[in-house]
Amino acid sequence: MDLPFLPTLNACLNGLAFLLLVMGIAQIKRGREEAHKRMMIAALVTSTLFLISYLTHHALIGLTVKYAGPEWGKAPYLIMLLAHTVLAALVPFLALRTAYLGFKERRESHRKWAKVTAPIWIFVSITGVLIYLVLYVFTDSYQQANAQA
Repeated sequence: MDLPFLPTLNACLNGLAFLLLVMGIAQIKRGREEAHKRMMIAALVTSTLFLISYLTHHALIGLTVKYAGPEWGKAPYLIMLLAHTVLAALVPFLALRTAYLGFKERRESHRKWAKVTAPIWIFVSITGVLIYLVLYVFTDSYQQANAQA
């Protein structure tokens, strides 16, 4: 069973998470704690929906899309993919810990964790969009993977 819209949905959810994170950080820098809290909760929900959609997509089709673009782009793509994958494995733990500390109003600990979590989460969100663009828009990687399946 293939749900061909899932990769695009995943990219949109990653992009939305990126925007919510950036807006949430902007809100706290302006001293608007409630707006910050709403944005960060929305980012956490969006990233959770992404993870559900991503796992569903791969469970249903098991398709692995390999880079099939120009040779000059392969090394940069693989470096980005490696960094994205390693850091993506950390985001759920970092985000949940940071959110927990915020909800418990342990502000100093929350702030310290957020300084580590935010750049990693932002990087993972934006590189998720870039990986989608490379595999599904800028190259025919997805089409080649489909043809082999």
